[in-house]
This record gives sequence, structure tokens and C-alpha cells, in this order.
Amino acid sequence: MAKSNYNEDSIKSLDWKEHIRTRPGMYIGKLGDGSAFDDGIYVLIKEVMDNSIDEFMMGEGSRIDIQVKEGLVSIRDYGRGIPLGKVVEVVSKINTGGKYDSEAFKKSIGLNGVGTKAVNALAIYFKVTSFRDGQAKAAEFCKGELVKEYKLAAAPGEKNGTLVEFRPDDTIFKKYHFVHEYIDRMIWNYAFLNTGLKLYLNGVEYKSDNGLKDLLEKNITGEILYPIIHLRGEDIELAMTHSNEHFSEEYYSYVNGQFTTQGGTHQSSFREAVVKTIREFFKKEFDPTDVRKSIVAAIAVKIQEPVFESQTKTKLGSQEIAPGGQSIRSFINDFIKEQLDNYLHKNTDVAKAIEAKILANERERKELSGIQKLARERAKKSSLHNKKLRDCRTHLDDTKDIRRLETTLFICEGDSASGSITKTRDVNTQAVFSLKGKPLNCFGLGKKVVYENEEFNLLQSALNIEDGLDDLRYNNVVIATDADVDGMHIRLLLLTFFLQFFPDLVKNDHVKILQTPLFRVRNKKETIYCYSDEERKAAIAKLGPKPEITRFKGLGEISPDEFKHFIGKDIRLEPVLIDQKASINELLNYYMGKNTQGRQDFIIDNLRVEKDVEKELVG
Repeated sequence: MAKSNYNEDSIKSLDWKEHIRTRPGMYIGKLGDGSAFDDGIYVLIKEVMDNSIDEFMMGEGSRIDIQVKEGLVSIRDYGRGIPLGKVVEVVSKINTGGKYDSEAFKKSIGLNGVGTKAVNALAIYFKVTSFRDGQAKAAEFCKGELVKEYKLAAAPGEKNGTLVEFRPDDTIFKKYHFVHEYIDRMIWNYAFLNTGLKLYLNGVEYKSDNGLKDLLEKNITGEILYPIIHLRGEDIELAMTHSNEHFSEEYYSYVNGQFTTQGGTHQSSFREAVVKTIREFFKKEFDPTDVRKSIVAAIAVKIQEPVFESQTKTKLGSQEIAPGGQSIRSFINDFIKEQLDNYLHKNTDVAKAIEAKILANERERKELSGIQKLARERAKKSSLHNKKLRDCRTHLDDTKDIRRLETTLFICEGDSASGSITKTRDVNTQAVFSLKGKPLNCFGLGKKVVYENEEFNLLQSALNIEDGLDDLRYNNVVIATDADVDGMHIRLLLLTFFLQFFPDLVKNDHVKILQTPLFRVRNKKETIYCYSDEERKAAIAKLGPKPEITRFKGLGEISPDEFKHFIGKDIRLEPVLIDQKASINELLNYYMGKNTQGRQDFIIDNLRVEKDVEKELVG
């Protein structure tokens, strides 16, 4: 066997922009096309926003204007503005920035100064303009390469600050699109965490006066059992309540304004401190799961020099508040022990409501314990030879594997669809769960149905979400059903299961719908797969007269050789988004409850039969 030469020529040194463009995942996580909230194009926006937020935290500028239109992002803050002599360096030279002085930016988000450089390197167009004391300087880049820099006359009365404009590079973010709901949520998070700051997204104002209390009020669906507890201290804020629509726990956690979607030491310390304080207040050794079940809470801390587990800052790894300082665990525990205990003593009605909820959770847990034990034993036996699950090698909780954010579980109907996906999937990151017929309509049923129904129990076990999302095994839970009446019904039944028992899975954007082509249009030279009637018409126009047109009515009709195009790098996933104003119970009742007049009227008004659809296609 020939040996490859390993010498000085084998060692390559990439400059900053080449390294970022070659290994973008190290800087912004997964790339994606914008259909997931953690796709890279949103991280680009966040990296620029973080710098503007840091200015506000330093007391400089109380307004930020954001425009996102047709793929172009524009962010203008009214802080101090980049020193004019450093405009180019700040956005194009690693280890250049104004945040290395801990006194100047004690509790900054972007300490390493890489963020804006990553945006620059990954943008086909990037322009930064700094306004300072009536003067202005701009620099334009393409893929990190400086195109030109120039001074310009600031408009009369132009306020100090920085304007960053960029367009993501579509050779890296292929077929990307911005989902407004994800940007809307990001901007609201900035508003909740920075009271007094006014943000304008495409002209619409975002502002919060009550911080995390406003956050919970906006995000909680359904009825709460007692008024939101809202506590503030130096470098810490929290809000919490219990909801009647939750079977699990739901948390929104933040560090220095950064939404830590995967939690970390601050979130785990909060969960621990709440249980400890409530136990001590009632002088009862409640089970932790009974205390926390149905809790909805938000916690935000500000710490010096935070350590995150990745550049994308989704999980806090810090153990200390400051070098040589108090641990985060002690800091949060001491605050909650004093403030929550005081609150419960002063608000006895809230204390009684919490105790009643804990006791109700305890009764339900004991009623379920026997069923759970049998179900777990059954799932354990099934997992050894589970014909429903074709697992993959990498999982979301595998923090050392860079591919973990790509992990996907396809939930398919029947053997034909699951067979095609199984044969063509990436065995490293894609798993397949095969349903047998239609799942049970679980609307209005209790949690015990999750354990009594073998299919639901095996699905819960495959996802590993029985005790919450901390150990979720797949980042994307993809419903892959036919685009017909039966397929749509199965989608609704699965969404009912997730929304009723595991709403956090949907709220945290893990649940997606697989989009597969409705048509194949081809001639002897080219084949085009079309996902809509508009794409079909465009394909016919492109390929010329009388191309061969095939309409796919089910996933089983698509051969494995073709299927590989639809679940690979060009996969199209439609996110399942919940209107924040809607109650989950009301949604489920409308779609899955007994026939309501509203639903009957909707069906009658929108009824289209197969012949009508075929007639339109032929026309």
C-alpha cells in the first residue's frame, strides 16, 4: 500500500477569511437554508446585532434600526461609532476589537471579536459605515476581500453610530430565505432583555418595559395558575409561573443577552434552586419533578467573561461569575433562596397555588408510575430489535461531533416511504421511524396514553424526551408523509401528539415537515423536480414543448435513486410555527376536537376535489 507524503508542503496556513469560508460551521454552526431558527443566516444577523446591543449596555444609544428585505440585511445603531481609523480592521482582522478590556465591556456578548469578521467573510456584499462627530467613513467587502474604503460627508445632524449592511453568500447559504417569524422572535428577545431600548424591524417598533415578565406573557399559551413571579437583582432577572397546558418544563435562558437555547450552568442552577427553595418554604421533601412539572420560566444573568461551549453560544459552560469569584450555582441559589422565599411569604395565594399544583403533579405521577414501568421495560426490549427505528450514528447530545445539529429523525407512514428514505439516507445523521397506519388521535387524553400506546411510547423513547428536551437525540424531527388527505391527517395526528404532550419540541422549532416534489418534468437532456404548480409551469417553459410530466401522489412512488436528491444537501424542510397569540388547546380543539361549526365552514369554503385539481394541472 502506497504511503502518502507528509511533509512541510502538507501544512496549509489559511488567512482569516479563507479559514472562515472553508470551515463556516466552526463560527456559525450549521449552514441551512433559513428554514430552521438556528440556521447560519440568522447567526449572521445576531453577530452584528450583538455589537449594537453591547453599545446600548454601555449606555450608548437607545435605538437600533433593522431592515431585512429581499436577502439584504441592514443594521444601524446609534452608539459611539467605530473609530474612523479602524473601520477596516475591526471587521476584517482577527483579534482586533474594543472588547478585550474587561473594564470597558465587562458583560459583553461577543468577547472574541470574531463575529463581525465571520459575517464579512460569509457575505457576497458587506459594507460598514461609521458615523462620528459629523464625519463618516465606509468600507465595502466581497467575501471578506476589501473592495474599497472611502470617507463621505455625513448628513447634517447625522447621529453617531454604525451601519452594517450585508447580503449572505448564496454559494455558501444555498437557496436561502429569511423566515420573518424567526427574526421577529430574535428582535423581541433583544427587547425583553434590554428594557428601554427601542428596536425597529422594517419600521415596526419592538419595546419592553417589564423585561422577562413581558417575555413570558407573550410566549405562554393558555391559562396560568398564578400571576407571574418577577424578580430582579444585580446581574440577574427571573420570571416564572406554572401553566395548565404543559406536561413538561419550559425555559428561556439568557447570558449577557444571548439566548442560550441549550441551557447550561445557569439554567441547571435555576432548576435546582427553585426546587430547594420551595422544599424549604413548605418544609416538605417534594419530588423535584413534581415541583417543576408545568413550570414556565425565564432567567437572564450577566457575567464577566462568559465561557460558551461553542462559537454560536447556545450553551453556557462557565462555572464562575468572575475569575476567582462566586460560582454561578451559588450566585443563583443565594438570590432565589432569598427573593423567592420572601415573595412566597408575602403572597400566600401564590404559595397555595404552587402547593396545590405540586400535589396534583404528585398524584398524577403516582397514578402513572405503574404504567411507566411497564412501558419502559417494553421500550427497552424493543430498542434491541426495534423494527420501527433505523437509527443513525451521531445524536444531538453528542457535543463533540460537529454534525450534531444536522441530526434528523424522519417519521414516515408505512414501509414503502420509510424504505426509500432508509436506503438513501446519511447513516451518520439521519434516522427513520416507521409508523404503522395512522397514529391515535390523542386530543383530550391524559399523559398515560403516551405509555399505553406502544407506538407513542416507542417514539418518545426514540426521541428521548420523556423528561424534557435536555437529552433530545435529534435536532430535526421531520414528519415525512404523502401530500394527500391521508398524509395530511397523519401530520395533524402527530402534531397533536407533540403539541399536547411535548409542546416545547414544537416551540423550539425542532418539528419540521418534509417537502417532496409534486411533479417531475423532464426531457432527454434535463430533469427538473417541482414542489409547486408555479415551479411546474416554469420547468415546462424552460424545457420546451411537450416534456414528460409525472405527478407524484405518494412518497412510495419516488424511487430511492430519486429520493436521495430530496433528503440530501438540497432538502426542503417547512418549519412548524405556532402563532404566539394562539392557545395550543384552542388550536387542537379546532382541528382535532369534535366537529366544530368553524371547521365545517372552513372545509366547505375550501373544498376541492381531485378532478378539479387535475383539470387545473392539465390547463
